[in-house]
Amino acid sequence: MRLILSDFVLVCDEGFGIIENGGVCFDEKIIAVGDASELLAKYKDAQVERLSENSVLMPGLINSHVHLEFSANVATLKFGDFMSWLRSVIASRDELQSECDEEMIARTLQDILKSGVTTIGAISSFGLDLAPCVKSALNVVYFVEVIGSNPAAIDTLFDDFKARFYEAKKLKSGSFFPAISVHSPYSTHPVLARHALDIARAEGVQTSAHFMEAACEREWLDNGGGAMAEFMKAFNPHSKPMSSAKEFLQLFHDTKTLFVHAVQAKDEELDIIAGQGGSIAHCPRSNALLGTHALDIANTAKHGVGLTLGTDGLSSNISLNLWDEMRAAIFTHQNCELEGLAALLLKSATINGAKALALNKGVLSEGYDADIIALKLPQSPKDISQLPLQIILRTGKAEAIYIGGVKR
Repeated sequence: MRLILSDFVLVCDEGFGIIENGGVCFDEKIIAVGDASELLAKYKDAQVERLSENSVLMPGLINSHVHLEFSANVATLKFGDFMSWLRSVIASRDELQSECDEEMIARTLQDILKSGVTTIGAISSFGLDLAPCVKSALNVVYFVEVIGSNPAAIDTLFDDFKARFYEAKKLKSGSFFPAISVHSPYSTHPVLARHALDIARAEGVQTSAHFMEAACEREWLDNGGGAMAEFMKAFNPHSKPMSSAKEFLQLFHDTKTLFVHAVQAKDEELDIIAGQGGSIAHCPRSNALLGTHALDIANTAKHGVGLTLGTDGLSSNISLNLWDEMRAAIFTHQNCELEGLAALLLKSATINGAKALALNKGVLSEGYDADIIALKLPQSPKDISQLPLQIILRTGKAEAIYIGGVKR
């Protein structure tokens, strides 16, 4: 049993409690959180550690959406416009895959861990990241992705998906959780998506999907026109949308799906997501680099949709550091009240991420998994209401990391 004391404890519960001169007592699970002197008096047999001045304890961060298989990209793919980027992905996919081996993915996972992320939602398109994810110290919700729009190839595509999913399922553990991702409404045939989601419901696993990432996707699904129409013609001259946005969302009935991006989602679609108990993974730097506009987080909240935070992959980002992502969000959402935005971002990277991934994490409270990080600020703010903002602005890595109570 350990007892760690610090200047500040961010509980990251719904009320976003902050404890001054507090501590956390834990083994594999959190035993107690509270005032330092009271914890010392109650848990006399605990192994005590007092962190240095300007220290903060908080739950481990949760990166709810990340692609690892494109970690070799530096300047190969084209940023600035979604369709230009998508064409560059198609053109360079094989090259980037060949350059991204298991060793590179393992290094990437280690860098993610050092930043203070203890859990990721990893989207796996090809299975190249399976072994590194299983071996990693991180908790991994491993979304096996299904993709393909050719009706004639549905059986083949589904067989490939099933093989990858059931291989991942064999490796399920207390830190590795197989899950299912449907790529997007423009790239996945509804029959193929339906088959995969039937498995998700039968197996009781989490689901995810890219949804309404760009204006061209909106125009394609609504009208069958725009820049995406030209792109689709390269594959099929008679191509047309396989479903409307609403029809795509309705495929996810009886699931609690993490929908990624949703920057172009309409109010009616947000209501459907909320009604299904779904969440949105916000990836602000990816949205900026691909020119897809910023998510209206105030409107998302108005419709009762939970917000999580993800970095997307290095295919559309410059780092997988979630602190960098939070800083980008601070400067993106300039219409939001700053202190409230900082608290929302920290909740999105902790409690909200845990809820979206159905994990017993993301909060420093009795009975939750002891996934805890220690941070050190250069200086403590005089006004405690500024603490969440200063943590985001001044942090790049964790000083100490505990996953399941074990120091990593």
